Amino acid sequence: MKHIQILGTGCPKCKALMANTETAVKELGIEVTIEKIEKITDILKFGVMVTPALVVDGQVKSAGKLLSADDIRKLLA
Repeated sequence: MKHIQILGTGCPKCKALMANTETAVKELGIEVTIEKIEKITDILKFGVMVTPALVVDGQVKSAGKLLSADDIRKLLA
């Protein structure tokens, strides 16, 4: 099982990344937990300086850009 974290303070791009991630997971039909991290201090613990960011199983996969559902699907497959 994968653990996905969306890092962002609640901006429109952060919300879109969450929606795209949910879409990708649904399309893949996999079981994951998706967690939203909004506190700046928690985001900085990942070494991320620009949001939104996508973290999969503790590893930062993307930071500072909005990934499409297709991009996320490729990362998770």
